[in-house]
Amino acid sequence: MSRRQKEPLRALTDEERAVLGAVARAGSERADRVGRAKAILAVVNGASYTAAAQRAGRRSGDGVALLVARFNREGLAALDSGHGGGPQIQYGPAERERILRKFRRSPDRERDGTATWSLVTLRRALRRASEGLPRVSTGTILAVLWDAGYSWQRSRTWCQTGTVGRKRQSGTVTVTDPHAAPKKS
Repeated sequence: MSRRQKEPLRALTDEERAVLGAVARAGSERADRVGRAKAILAVVNGASYTAAAQRAGRRSGDGVALLVARFNREGLAALDSGHGGGPQIQYGPAERERILRKFRRSPDRERDGTATWSLVTLRRALRRASEGLPRVSTGTILAVLWDAGYSWQRSRTWCQTGTVGRKRQSGTVTVTDPHAAPKKS
């Protein structure tokens, strides 16, 4: 005899039932989504969590219990995979843009203590700013700058990858390499 379910499945709407049925039958759907849909449909049809796990090709009824609890909270979004492990993503698009905005601003010698940005001086400025990022690391800053197409030069400056300033008789000219991105990867 199985134990009483701590969090039974809530009543499904007609739309949810139709989507679950379509996902469970779909041959072109991802296997993890199909398995989750089959497990939820088995619970809807009165199967225990253990039996639902077996019908969905899973090993444990505990996983189905967690899936049911998640489905009760999130609805059909519970069919999608969650965060795949590793550390939580701390810096989203807004924070990355804030890093790039600070980087694109020329440093103030008095306030920032430098004439050109290095990773450490940029980190210090970002941590001190009122809307800044108090725990940002130099590794995060480096990754954001690389993703934006910047690279560190010997002259202690950051340069847009594939773009260089050349001295000519008429003055400094900006030259751009159209094949910079393919060479980089």
